This record gives sequence, structure tokens and C-alpha cells, in this order.
Amino acid sequence: MKDGIITINTARGCGINTEAVIAGLKSKKIGALGIDVYENEKGVFFKDRSQDIPNDDNLMLLNTLPNVLKTGHHAFLTDEALTNIAETTIYNLDCYEAGKATENELTEID
Repeated sequence: MKDGIITINTARGCGINTEAVIAGLKSKKIGALGIDVYENEKGVFFKDRSQDIPNDDNLMLLNTLPNVLKTGHHAFLTDEALTNIAETTIYNLDCYEAGKATENELTEID
């Protein structure tokens, strides 16, 4: 890939290897990073941790880099996303009540 690319991840935290991204940012192979999700985000977001000492060196480093924008798992807070979530939830409940299958049902994978 070209030097200085911009990487954006709003899908799943595990979609990016944080250590590899940090190496890419340091070498300037990656020119900028925008993330709304984080590889090791479990327990990080949705709680006030302003008085806690962070226990994640990679996240602390990402917070210090001027070419990194981290939005802390807020991309779902749009009118469109919240409407889709509500409509899908109601649809799934209607299917459940009617005893119908839904394409949104999670099934166990062998």
C-alpha cells in the first residue's frame, strides 16, 4: 500500500491489530487513524473511568498520537442507526411472538 494511508474502522475492534497499526503510525506507513471501536475495548467504554489509571498501554499511546481520532464507540448514536436498531428489534419481537424464524437470529456454529 502507499505510504500515508488513512485507516478508518467503525465496524469491529478485532478488525485491526492494534500493535501493527501503532507500528504503521510510527513508521508513517499509516498517515492517520480513525476508530470508533477498539480491539481490547471490553470494559473500557460506557463507564466513567476518568479517575482510573489506564491499564492498556496501546490505548494510552493511541490517545497521545496527534494523527489518531478515537470516538469511543459512539458511531451508533445517529438517528439512522438508532431507528434501524429499534425497527429491527421490534421486527424480531414480532417474529418471536408469531413463532416465525427471523434472518437476524444468531445460531450456534459447529
